[in-house]
Amino acid sequence: MTQKTLAVIDDDLAVRQSLLWLLETPTLAVSGFDSGERFLALGEAAANFNCLIVDLRMSGISGIMLLEKIAQWPYCPPVIMLTAHGDVPHAVAAFKLGVADFLEKPFDDARLLALVDECLARDAQERERYQRRVRVAEALATLTEREREVMQHILAGLLNKQIAEVLSISMKTVEVHRARVFDKMGVKSAVELAGVITVLDEAGSKT
Repeated sequence: MTQKTLAVIDDDLAVRQSLLWLLETPTLAVSGFDSGERFLALGEAAANFNCLIVDLRMSGISGIMLLEKIAQWPYCPPVIMLTAHGDVPHAVAAFKLGVADFLEKPFDDARLLALVDECLARDAQERERYQRRVRVAEALATLTEREREVMQHILAGLLNKQIAEVLSISMKTVEVHRARVFDKMGVKSAVELAGVITVLDEAGSKT
C-alpha cells in the first residue's frame, strides 16, 4: 500500500509531538512544522501532502492566513483546523476557504483519527480528478488552432461532411484533423471526447 503523508502545522511543540505520536502509522507518514512560514518554504512540494492539520492561532502567519495562501494553489489537500479559541467568525472564514473541519482543543482523539481517514479518502478522489484535469489541459494545449475548430464542431454533433462545409475544407482534411484530435486527446470516439472535455467543464463550474 502506498504511504500517505500528513503535515501538522502548529507552533505548540507539545501539540505537534502528541499529534505525531497519535497519527504516525506504517501507512501514514506525519511531518511537523512550527510555523506556516516553514511549511510554505517547501514550495510546490507542500501540495504533495495528502492532508494538513493547521492551528488557527500561530505566531507569524495565522492559520487563516495560511489557508488563504494555499487556497490559491492549483490543488489544495484537505485541511483540518485546530484552535483553543474557537469562535464563529473564524469558523465561517475557515469553511469559506474550504477547510474540511474545525476542531477545538482539547480534541477527541477518536474524532480526529476518523476525520483524518475521511480527509485521506477525500484527497484520493479529488487529487485523481485534479490530475485528470491536468492531463486533459495538457492534451488540449497540443492541439493546433484548426484541430480545436474541428473538435468544437465534433462536440456540437456535426458530421465530417458538415464540418468540411462549415470550415470550407475538404472532407479528407476533416478526417485527418479528426484522427489527430482523437489521438492527442486519447479517445476513440466523439462520445469519449465529450466525456474527457466534461472533466474541464466540471472544474470550471466549481470556480
